[in-house]
Amino acid sequence: MKQLSAAWRALLAGVLLLPSLHGQALAEAVSTKTYSYFTIGGKTAEDLDRELSQRGPITRSTGFRHPGATEIKFGGELTYVEKDGKCGVGTVKVTLHTKILLPRWSNRRRTNADLALIWDTLSADIKRHEERHAEIARGYARDLDRQLGELRPQSDCEKIQAMVAEVSQKVMDAHDKDQLRFDMVESKNFDARMTRLLKHRIQQRPANR
Repeated sequence: MKQLSAAWRALLAGVLLLPSLHGQALAEAVSTKTYSYFTIGGKTAEDLDRELSQRGPITRSTGFRHPGATEIKFGGELTYVEKDGKCGVGTVKVTLHTKILLPRWSNRRRTNADLALIWDTLSADIKRHEERHAEIARGYARDLDRQLGELRPQSDCEKIQAMVAEVSQKVMDAHDKDQLRFDMVESKNFDARMTRLLKHRIQQRPANR
């Protein structure tokens, strides 16, 4: 599950109003991604389930522990320019940092082949899920950067500031809904997905001789 950070700071915060005669200089959204891990123990499938339940990260959106999480933080800088009696957006720099938290099983190398297969399948699916959360966020960071850069100059800076705030909130709301929608679909399809993935891995496993 992802963790939707409440750390989004409105682009209006710390904005500089710079009188300028230059046109707009737009920059693409800047995204970074890091990984961290938490260790779980156990020697059986039941142990793994219990360890993930007890040691997994607690997400702010649910208040519960999950087998993985993605912390998403939007930020950025924006400047305004005054020209010909109008105020418009100057430079836009939307930033996004995603931090993916994944489990590591300390007994992976000391288990039997069947349980190793189950763990490898599950851990790969957890990573895929969290990577998708980061990908969704990147798409909205690019969209926010584009929409802010396309705002037309207004008669005064208060009007353009209000438009910036409105666009920022609209994009963030859409982002949150999209992330929640993704989690709901993934949750409903979990059993069927794991069964399909396990069957595929079993079919790909070399036959014993």
